[in-house]
Amino acid sequence: MNGTAFAYGSRGTKALECFILHSWANRMDSLKKMVNGDNQQLDMWQYEQSQALQALHDTLPPRDQALIQGRREEIARLWVFSEFARTSCRRNPLILLDLLHSGDLDRRYPDDYYMTASRQAAVEGPHQGDLAAALRWLRMREMVRLSWRELLGVAPVMETCREVSLLAEALLTVAVEMLNKELSARFGAPMDQAGRHQGLVVLGMGKLGARELNFSSDIDLIFAYPENGKTALKGLSNQEYFMRLGQRLIKLISDRTALGFLFRVDMRLRPHGNSGPLVSSFAAMEDYYQLQGRSWERYAMIKARPVAGDLRQGDVLMAMLKPFVYRRYLDFNAFQSLRDMKQLLVAQVKRKGMQDNIKLGSGGIREVEFIGQTFQMIRAGREPGLQRRDILGVLRQLEKSGHLPAYAVNDLTQAYLFLRKVENCLQAYADQQTHNLPKDEQGQVRLAAVLGYKNWRDLLHDLDFHRRRVGEQFEQVFASPQTETWDDNQLQWKQVWLDLPGAQLSQQVPQQLSQAGFEGDECLRLLQAVQQAAFFRHLPATGRQRFDQLIPLLLGATARCDHPTQALQRSLVIIQSIALRTSYLALLVENPVALSQLVKLSAASPWIAEILAKYPLLLDELLDPRRLYAPLAHTDLVDELQEMTLHFPADDLENRMEVLRQFQHMNVLRVAAADITGVLPLMRVSDYLTSIAEVVLEQALVTASQYMLGKHGEACYCLSGESRTAQFVIVAYGKLGGLELGYGSDLDLVFIHDSRGEQQQSNGAKPLDNNTYFARLAQRLVHILTTRTPSGVLYDVDVRLRPDGASGMLVSSLDSFCHYQQQRAWTWEHQALVRARPVAGDERLGKAFERVRLEVLSQPRDTEQLRLDVVDMRRRMHASTAKVGRFHLKSSPGGMIDVEFIVQYLVLRNASRQPRLCRWTDNIRNLEALGELGLLSPVDAELLEQAYKTYRERVHRLNLQAESVELPASSYRHLRDGVESIWHKTLETV
Repeated sequence: MNGTAFAYGSRGTKALECFILHSWANRMDSLKKMVNGDNQQLDMWQYEQSQALQALHDTLPPRDQALIQGRREEIARLWVFSEFARTSCRRNPLILLDLLHSGDLDRRYPDDYYMTASRQAAVEGPHQGDLAAALRWLRMREMVRLSWRELLGVAPVMETCREVSLLAEALLTVAVEMLNKELSARFGAPMDQAGRHQGLVVLGMGKLGARELNFSSDIDLIFAYPENGKTALKGLSNQEYFMRLGQRLIKLISDRTALGFLFRVDMRLRPHGNSGPLVSSFAAMEDYYQLQGRSWERYAMIKARPVAGDLRQGDVLMAMLKPFVYRRYLDFNAFQSLRDMKQLLVAQVKRKGMQDNIKLGSGGIREVEFIGQTFQMIRAGREPGLQRRDILGVLRQLEKSGHLPAYAVNDLTQAYLFLRKVENCLQAYADQQTHNLPKDEQGQVRLAAVLGYKNWRDLLHDLDFHRRRVGEQFEQVFASPQTETWDDNQLQWKQVWLDLPGAQLSQQVPQQLSQAGFEGDECLRLLQAVQQAAFFRHLPATGRQRFDQLIPLLLGATARCDHPTQALQRSLVIIQSIALRTSYLALLVENPVALSQLVKLSAASPWIAEILAKYPLLLDELLDPRRLYAPLAHTDLVDELQEMTLHFPADDLENRMEVLRQFQHMNVLRVAAADITGVLPLMRVSDYLTSIAEVVLEQALVTASQYMLGKHGEACYCLSGESRTAQFVIVAYGKLGGLELGYGSDLDLVFIHDSRGEQQQSNGAKPLDNNTYFARLAQRLVHILTTRTPSGVLYDVDVRLRPDGASGMLVSSLDSFCHYQQQRAWTWEHQALVRARPVAGDERLGKAFERVRLEVLSQPRDTEQLRLDVVDMRRRMHASTAKVGRFHLKSSPGGMIDVEFIVQYLVLRNASRQPRLCRWTDNIRNLEALGELGLLSPVDAELLEQAYKTYRERVHRLNLQAESVELPASSYRHLRDGVESIWHKTLETV
């Protein structure tokens, strides 16, 4: 604050006051003329202000006179638009001079300005020693500055809101510091049982927590302290100490004096409201919200933030309360809770005649906040990007994540900014917390003018436009078309469900079911089994209500299927799996699209139905068919997983493992949904499933590596006197290596590092030799992939294809792997190597592995011994899996393994002369290469390719139907005979 402003005597002060009064005299009449386009009157108004300014000419120093004269039009407009600013300058004229001299009217403060200014005001200036007066003087000065910048269009509206919030935080912080200093001097510092100092935590709720305070807002606060204990001197309990501190803080902040007040304080959001203690310990807070917290309190806590006192402990408290605020599942119960809240507000608005209230009325500020915070309550536990307090940021995130379309976010954003501007202009006039549009002509003219409108009619036109857009979006988000209006068909199904308890005494219900296409008696049995189940009898009232809403909707949806009884049976398995989680029932009740997709996919695939029943979190994927039937490309998968793991540190293994599983399940579901509905061809299905596994492996390796790095440092080695970092790579064999992954496929993995030379040891605080280091890295990786968590298992992993199999080391160096393959490996291991490729880890080491693979596969061979080895291995496999009278798509003669062995044999036999055969790891492209090189006739190559694709496609279909891959012996006779003929021609003929 500029201290020179306080140097002027009473003569200058009086002259400035005269100027203000004279300027104010005809302000309204002149303003009415001005906003109606009367330029002549505007000129007269400006002339009057110039005459008034002349009163200062003889009493102020020349530089002050020039300063006032140079900004006379802005000063006059400010006083017309804000009685608060005019009155503040009249009672404390030096505020205006100080603001003009300092240049603060024209600059944006840095974020730390208010904190510095508040602390200075408490110990310097004319009110030194009077904390209440010092802080009130500062608040008055800064609110005059903010009214200038807001009403004259210098600052955007959200900048004003942010600065008011920062001012409030600073004033609260200094007040807590000074009051705590006084109180602790009397009673001693509060301590916990271990003798550690305790501090008050002030939580800012609502707009203060979000740094969105309006010009004259109440501040909603909650007080807390970490632990019970007592003060060091007089043994006052911490509860009593902090209650006294809280009471003094409220009085200091909210009492009105000659210099006004700081902020009106509302404490009703604390646990138990007005009947609860003023301040609570962290433990009491946690217990309250876990056991008694209600939906509206979750809603309020979304914006909660430590704003004063012990901020570090405040962050600890927020971490404790996070599970209450952000549920780990989709909580669609929030819709009904917020509908109830909205209905109460609507009733209040109607009862009190508040239709012109821009905050609570239809299409007002509160509805924009409801939309954003409802999505947060439902989704933010699973989508950390939504865990933020600012409503505009929430809307942007909702657009980014696809929950709201861009046009809706744009409409809501523009409406919110407009309504907040109107709100600030209303409140800045008299520093009063009002949200009602003025009913008097002068107030309407003034508001229109400050917002830049020529008349009140034009302002109302734009205001109604924005409120209508908000109302439309609110209705779209909160409408429940499935349950609010029931058509005759839905009422029929509702009656069927309600009549079930007496249905055994009447044939009416089975007849109704049969007429709709169900197997009447079987459908009746399924529904009665639900009502008689133990879980149903123990449902709380909310759960029973949800069931009574959902089952009729389910009957209507399944009745439209080709096999309605089967669809109902599968769907009921899912419904029963989520019965005790009313939020999932609410999801299906609230979202007709989700329910229809659940029925559609369950009817098409029992495997998908089983997955949905096992992992209810996947129900979220049913909400948007555009995403459900559009599997992500590899780069999009990487981006999605990175975003999902972004908010969990590397050492948070539990959450990272859950995220990996959720990611894998939902993306496999997308592939299966697209597959079962015919959107994807066979080859693309395997490509997508392979990409999902690769992305999961890469992220799992990152997580495991970060753990090892933090605990043991990097694995290093020394070669030719140069220190190097050892690298690690995951090599995929089998179906993942061959880009042919299916639903539920295992992952065949081999782990390789490149450590060699001397000093092979990690460089961390707990060093390990590199063999041990990489073995533990691989063990942790396998643990991440295979451990069963609440979200299941990622993949079953088979590591027996490593050198020496189960008896060999879990991880091999590249040198030892190369030596093993060249000197000791069996022929079947070289067959497996045909389908091996690096899928995660160091790219340079991956390329080195590929060179070793090429070298091994292309080495000259004894072709007769090769043939005998391949035939012998195939006979062994057939002997162990043969089943008389059945055709196993994979292992029976003429099946998939025969095709694979033919390919592997021809690659190994000819790769020394045709290195091109080592390029691919998948069977289809290898078959194409063998045909192009003349190693298979075009006819044989085409038949093998057709057979392999046909078998794979059938395996996919059977997996989705949860059926065996064993078929009647007559199946695919033409293809089987062709494959067997080529087998005998290629491998059995000497």
